[in-house]
Amino acid sequence: MAERAALEELVRLQGERVRALKQQKASAEQIEEEVAKLLKLKAQLGPDEGKQKFVLKTPKETLTGKYGEDSKLIYDLKDQGGELLSLRYDLTVPFARYLAMNKLTNIKRYHIAKVYRRDNPAMTRGRYREFYQCDFDIAGQFDPMIPDAECLKIMCEILSSLQIGDFLVKVNDRRILDGMFAICGVPDSKFRTICSSVDKLDKVSWEEVKNEMVGEKGLAPEVADRIGDYVQQHGGVSLVEQLLQDPELSQNKQALEGLGDLKLLFEYLTLFGIADKISFDLSLARGLDYYTGVIYEAVLLQTPVRAGEETLGVGSVAAGGRYDGLVGMFDPKGRKVPCVGLSIGVERIFSIVEQRLEALEEKVRTTETQVLVASAQKKLLEERLKLVSELWDAGIKAELLYRKNPKLLNQLQYCEEAGIPLVAIIGEQELKDGVIKLRSVASREEVDVRREDLVEEIKRRTSRPLCMC
Repeated sequence: MAERAALEELVRLQGERVRALKQQKASAEQIEEEVAKLLKLKAQLGPDEGKQKFVLKTPKETLTGKYGEDSKLIYDLKDQGGELLSLRYDLTVPFARYLAMNKLTNIKRYHIAKVYRRDNPAMTRGRYREFYQCDFDIAGQFDPMIPDAECLKIMCEILSSLQIGDFLVKVNDRRILDGMFAICGVPDSKFRTICSSVDKLDKVSWEEVKNEMVGEKGLAPEVADRIGDYVQQHGGVSLVEQLLQDPELSQNKQALEGLGDLKLLFEYLTLFGIADKISFDLSLARGLDYYTGVIYEAVLLQTPVRAGEETLGVGSVAAGGRYDGLVGMFDPKGRKVPCVGLSIGVERIFSIVEQRLEALEEKVRTTETQVLVASAQKKLLEERLKLVSELWDAGIKAELLYRKNPKLLNQLQYCEEAGIPLVAIIGEQELKDGVIKLRSVASREEVDVRREDLVEEIKRRTSRPLCMC
């Protein structure tokens, strides 16, 4: 024990030496030499009496082994201190690590932040290397399918309120998939890789998927054909009932559990009034390895904006599922915390909105400003500042150009470019009359409004919800 403690101290000191050299901007050769010594000392430590010690401090090495074949898209950053680091691939794995680190067993949260993928960007399809996701998660021990149904309700509410077109949420269960693979004859070692192939059915034909499973992944053709009989089915609760009567699938314990939960889920979705937005789709697999139960993915049912134009396509815009085992992977004692959540692709939705507006030759509104305070003559900066302050105090989203004497034409052009709907114009005559000239940018109509009535008039005109389509 004393010998190991001494070796750990040497590792610590050598690590400090490496960091000091980097701060001093020493030569690359010298740093590499000292890093090699550090790695050699770490290697001498070896395993701790044959038992892996997982101490949660900072997020090192926590992303690997969670995403299956998608792991190749993780940004790995191997620093010169010998530690394995990566940019976060999603917000789910860091959330699970946070729960384990803080010994939390019950929480409901949302989180908006950047994630990173080492992928080939395709801007028109909403694929980026750096982008924002919005996640909503429920962690805790609850009765089956109640939090799962709430997550789907939230997903439908978000996509409906964004007014980006009709959508469909595909639903499946990892246990049904695993049970299906088992009865079809897929070896246990090939479950995840075959799952990844099946997940491509929304992009390519069944023949292409079959060729990949047989030609590239070594699956027997007759096994692939049996899988094909299942994964090309989709429907609603009636399909769940049908599979519950399947003589083979109903005999598989995992599949039976998954089908039972899906039947219950559809009951709750009907009560939530969103069952018509949900499709039980056996081809949905979700490639991430951490899912353990219900999985879902929202896709837009995009139609051309104009006759003869191609359909706008960006793939799924939201997805999620149940991941009951992920927290336990980070807990030193393996304690599990059941979790379910969803993720909204923020940039993908922006991409859709931008394409639709461009196709309709409309401009993207880049600000929430309701009114620009403008002046018709020179030397009215003080009056503009007074008025914009009054509007701010009344809760109006207002702004003004940061110029002492801007030309009125420039102020109006700024409103058109930024999508600001109203202009409150101050002029010498308006000041004498105690009114403000309120101009609609779209129609260019102007009316005189008494200064004491201006706040109410602006609120009345801007009370309609913002439409993103």
